[in-house]
Amino acid sequence: MFSKRLQSFRHAFNGIRSFLRSEPNGRIHFVATIVVIIAGVWFHCSLTEWAILIIVMAMVWLTEMLNTSIEKIMDHITPEQHSGVKRIKDIAAGAVLIAALAAAITGALIFVPKIV
Repeated sequence: MFSKRLQSFRHAFNGIRSFLRSEPNGRIHFVATIVVIIAGVWFHCSLTEWAILIIVMAMVWLTEMLNTSIEKIMDHITPEQHSGVKRIKDIAAGAVLIAALAAAITGALIFVPKIV
């Protein structure tokens, strides 16, 4: 029982590692996450601010990883150009954009007052 749970964690970490190695946007999110963590420490963010930052960072990571998964599935199912597949991929990419904009606005709301 315990070994199956441990194996599921290994699979999950392998997925994250694969995402970071194969996806340029994953590496961009990784760098952005490090920058936000450093800024949070530097500006002494409160527990509430940390909770909010963690939620929006996770939201960006989750949407980007799901978007990548959707793109890979669609490319596997239909390798050639297809208008329906393009629409699905565009919608998934739009979800990432919404998450990234929400995270950027949240970061600005938290950090700009600390900077000025």
